[in-house]
Amino acid sequence: MSLLNSCDFIDHSQALGGLNSRYNDGQPALSGDGRWLALVSNRNGTSQILLYDLRGKQLVNVPGLNQNNVVLDSPSLSRTGRYLVYVSSIRGRPDVALYDRATRQSELLTQGYRSWVRNPQISPEGRYIVFETAKRGQWDVEVFDRGPLIELDIPDGALVVNP
Repeated sequence: MSLLNSCDFIDHSQALGGLNSRYNDGQPALSGDGRWLALVSNRNGTSQILLYDLRGKQLVNVPGLNQNNVVLDSPSLSRTGRYLVYVSSIRGRPDVALYDRATRQSELLTQGYRSWVRNPQISPEGRYIVFETAKRGQWDVEVFDRGPLIELDIPDGALVVNP
């Protein structure tokens, strides 16, 4: 009987709630406050983004971020980790996407964009996103401004200066 029990399937992605598992984990990105770590892992058989709480020393759930048949990579976090930008590849076509942990929603920022994109980074307050683009036949840097009306990722009680 014990031999049969040892063959049971264990979902290691849930069992191994820490860093440096037996899976490929890489592309680390820290939030500005140093609490959150985003990383790319293949723990569920595809490239996905995981979020690790450095204070609690555990992976946290990010509902709506990772989806079947979508490869995610190149994460970047805002100051408190509210906003996460990354590259989302559906059928091999990369787009820059933004995930809002408060609303649990993702949006493609470069959908319909006529160029390849890579290496997105988000500003600490979450307003600006920079990424590389091959729009002119070479790799250049593009700045995406989410606008002055977004909810900024700032510490509670911080003064907001409106230019």
